[in-house]
Amino acid sequence: MLRAAEMTVSELNLAVDEAIRRDPRLQDVTVRGEVSGFKHHLASGHWYFALKDAEAAVNCVMFRQNNLRSLLKPKDGDSVVVTGYVKVYARSGACQLYVTGMRSAGTGDLHQRFEELKRKLNAEGLFDQRRKRPLPLVPRKVAVVTSRSGAAIHDILNVSGARNPAIPIVVVPATVQGAGAAEEIAAGIRRAQLFTDADVIIVARGGGSAEDLWCFNEEIVARAVAESRVPVVSGVGHEVDVSICDLAADVRAATPSNAAEIVFPDRKELAQRIHLVRMGLHRAGESRLREAERKAAEVRARLGALSPDKRIAGLLHRTALAREKLKSIAARRMESSVNALRDSRNRLETAAERRLEKEKARAALCRERLKALNPLDVLGRGYALVYSRDGRMLKTAAEAAAEGKLRIRFADGIVPVAGKEEDA
Repeated sequence: MLRAAEMTVSELNLAVDEAIRRDPRLQDVTVRGEVSGFKHHLASGHWYFALKDAEAAVNCVMFRQNNLRSLLKPKDGDSVVVTGYVKVYARSGACQLYVTGMRSAGTGDLHQRFEELKRKLNAEGLFDQRRKRPLPLVPRKVAVVTSRSGAAIHDILNVSGARNPAIPIVVVPATVQGAGAAEEIAAGIRRAQLFTDADVIIVARGGGSAEDLWCFNEEIVARAVAESRVPVVSGVGHEVDVSICDLAADVRAATPSNAAEIVFPDRKELAQRIHLVRMGLHRAGESRLREAERKAAEVRARLGALSPDKRIAGLLHRTALAREKLKSIAARRMESSVNALRDSRNRLETAAERRLEKEKARAALCRERLKALNPLDVLGRGYALVYSRDGRMLKTAAEAAAEGKLRIRFADGIVPVAGKEEDA
C-alpha cells in the first residue's frame, strides 16, 4: 500500500481549505442559530461570535465592511439567521463561518430556557436577598468546587497564595462543562458540606461560551447552592456572564480570581485592621480608665465624707459651733434676763417704796382711827372697864352684882375689888 506524501501543517490546512472552497454548498450558506460569546473588536471593527444549537456550535466572524451594513447588532442569546461562506483559517486550522449578512430570528432557545428558570426560582424565593448569608471575615477553611485541571483553580490558588496562604483550601473536583456537569457540581457542593469542615464554598469556572457555561444554569445546581448550610460564592465565567448559580449564591463574584479576592482576606489589610482595632481598643481603654478613675475619685470623696472619723469630726465641729452659739445665746439671754431682773427689781423697789409710803400713810391713818377708837384712851377721860374673874367684860350692873370678885381697868392699871357676897 502506497503511503501519502508527507505534508506540513500549513500544507494540510491549505488542502482542507481548498477542499472546502471546491464545495459550492459551503460558499453560499444560510445558517440559523443562537449567538454566543459575542465580541466587538474595537480596533478593527470586526464581530466575533459563535452560532450554536442544542448539540453543536460554529465559530463566526463578520468583518467590519459587512457589519456596517447590518441592521442588527446581536447580543448573546439572540436567535439569528446568517448568510456567508465557510473557510479554514490557515494559521490555526480553525474552520469558521465568514458572515456577510444577518437578520433576527427571534429569541434563542437557551436564552428562553434561562429566563423561564430564572422566573420560576425567583418566584420560589431562591434569589431573595434576605436569605443571603454573610461571609466570615477570616475563613478557617475554604472548599472549591471546580475542575482540577481548569484555569479557575489555578487563579484561585494564585490569588489566595498572594493574599493569605495560611488559610487551607480543599478542592472538590467536578466536571464544569458538558453532559453530566450540572449533576457533578451539585454533588460537589453537597460533598463539600459533608466531608470538609470548610466554612465557605467557592463554585468556580473560567470563561467560555454560553453553552460551555450552561451547566451553571441548571436547576439542580441552583437548588444545591440554595440548600447549602455553608455560604456559597459563585465565580463563574467573566464579569459579563450571569448564571443561575450566581443568582442563587450568597455572593456573586465576577471571575474565579475575584471570588478568591472576596473570600481570602489580605494579610496586610488584616494586619492594618488589627492595628486600627488595637489602637481603638487602647484609646477606648484609656478613656474608660480615665472615666473609672474620675468616678473612683468621686466615690472616694463621697466615702471620705461619709467615713466615721470625718463624720465625728464634722459632728464635733458642728457641736462646737452649736456650743459657742448656745453660749452666745445663753449669755445674751442671761444679760437680757439680768437687765430685765434689774429693771424689775428697780421697778419693784420703786413700787414697794411707793406702796410702803402709801401703807405707812394708811397705817398712820388707821392708827389715828384706832387710837380714836381705843378704849384705853376713853378710860383716860374717866371711864373704866369691869371684868369678871375669868376676864369677861361685864356690861351691866346686874352682871357685876352677880360676880363675887371683879377687876376694874382704869387708864393707868387694873384694880381687883370684892363683890357683894364678900362684903356681907
